Amino acid sequence: MSIVKAIKVSRSPIAALATVGTVWGTFAAMVPTMKAQIGVSDGLLGFALISSAVGGMLSMYLAPKLVAKVGKYAMPVFALIAITGMLLPPLVTNVVFIFPALILMGFSVALLDMSANIRISLLEGRHRLHLMNVNHAMFSFAFAAAAVIAGSLKQAGWDYGDIVHVNVGLAVILMLLTIEGRDWSAEVEDDDGHHAAASGLPWLAIGLTGLILFATFIGENSVEAWSALFLERVMGGAPGEGSFGPFTLGIVMGVGRLGGQLIAEKAGEERLVLWSGVLGALGALGLATAQTWSMAVVSIAAIALGMAVIVPTANSILAKFVRPSLRGLAISRAWMFGFTGFFVGPSLIGFVSEAFNLRIAFGFVAVLISLIVPAVLILRARLSQVPARVATAK
Repeated sequence: MSIVKAIKVSRSPIAALATVGTVWGTFAAMVPTMKAQIGVSDGLLGFALISSAVGGMLSMYLAPKLVAKVGKYAMPVFALIAITGMLLPPLVTNVVFIFPALILMGFSVALLDMSANIRISLLEGRHRLHLMNVNHAMFSFAFAAAAVIAGSLKQAGWDYGDIVHVNVGLAVILMLLTIEGRDWSAEVEDDDGHHAAASGLPWLAIGLTGLILFATFIGENSVEAWSALFLERVMGGAPGEGSFGPFTLGIVMGVGRLGGQLIAEKAGEERLVLWSGVLGALGALGLATAQTWSMAVVSIAAIALGMAVIVPTANSILAKFVRPSLRGLAISRAWMFGFTGFFVGPSLIGFVSEAFNLRIAFGFVAVLISLIVPAVLILRARLSQVPARVATAK
């Protein structure tokens, strides 16, 4: 399938996920600055980061209803809210206020992320195309670009707030690209022309997909939020050089997802997720034991390549278990659990680092990532029992 065609079909959610990438790439690169500005320990920073999961969980639950209510303008409206949340961290100079700031940021970004994924699933069904990987690739490229811009401006001596304002300008441009044309439609019917009942959700598949997402987000966002500190503190990098960690993560994940768009069609989605989980776990273990800067960067790249395709491909696997009219709801429920890993990961690193050190923290991440392997094996076995009319409906 042509990647160009996939981009043309899903331009709006691509721009939405690129906006999410811009927000998180800026935040990840500036974590050392935010930590110094607030004056907190690793453990307290980790506790503050986990508070954003509260907002994220709430938005995951509300997203299907909010998308249905706002309709055509859901993604540009939610993108504007996410950009507003992006402005909050630089304003916080006291540890007390970081909690509400991150809760609001977590809510706004997760809402935009979820609305984009619901839209992608709908477009996959309408056009009978695999779109998840190419869409998520654009998140990764935007994340990398935002991280390197923030890191470069930091090295040049720019103020935290000014750096964020530059990337806010980029996010606003992306927000405008989320606006869809007159052919917008939210209707998805099942093959028999009816909408399925919520009781028809495959909860085991949703739970296993949620576990895969949880482990993947822990691996991905642990590197996003802490690789800059790891490179600067553990590996002795200069201030600003730590942004090379998030930059490497974003670039490699972006390229990996473009490749995954093609590999998923050739090798199969379940096999792709399985071996990606193995690679991600090995990468985290390599980072935990890295003795040189180059080994640390290579390990970050291995984690990125392993984590790259799992989230978008897992969405497509879950869709095989669900009738078309229920796919958005099923994905949102899996993400309610899975997306907590996006916030728990950085917090977990903070707690373990406070008790031990960053190396042991990333070793623990490697163990959690390895849970992907048994989960996808069970999903693959269960998929063989799914009626063909559901598994093949796109």
